[in-house]
Amino acid sequence: MNSFRHRHAVLSALAVLITAAGCSSADDSASAAVPSPDAKVTKLCQNLDKVLPAKVDGESRDDPEPASELTAGWGGVAIILRCGVERPPKMADPKVANGQDADAVPGGVEGVDWLMERQGDDAYRFTTANREAYVEVRVTGGRDSTGVLIDLAPAVRKAIPEGIAF
Repeated sequence: MNSFRHRHAVLSALAVLITAAGCSSADDSASAAVPSPDAKVTKLCQNLDKVLPAKVDGESRDDPEPASELTAGWGGVAIILRCGVERPPKMADPKVANGQDADAVPGGVEGVDWLMERQGDDAYRFTTANREAYVEVRVTGGRDSTGVLIDLAPAVRKAIPEGIAF
């Protein structure tokens, strides 16, 4: 009988642990700071939000919190887009333009110019250049970012005109 009580107590404790583990989530939902651009850029970003693809690099759209037309996401924290961000300091750095910065490289994909900046922890930040609004895309987890930029390029070209963002 003692063995039964001991086994019942162990099973009850195990059930409590399993229930607690099930309730505590390894929440991989993303959050993103919402930019606060002027009215003109906000309108461009709202237009971008309307034409963003449902899937990017095989990941389904999964917008970060707080909900905003200025942010979007795919695959939880894997791909986060923020529209209306400030110009990154490295965009005006002559070392980057001359190819002398190993962590920042300018380039273009599908008609959209980007500044690529290596971040820590296998992450990259891409910011559009030569557009009337800066659009930032953060790609994490060592993912090949080429597919991400190819998938986003048509929406950026359609919604954010070429020009100089102020």
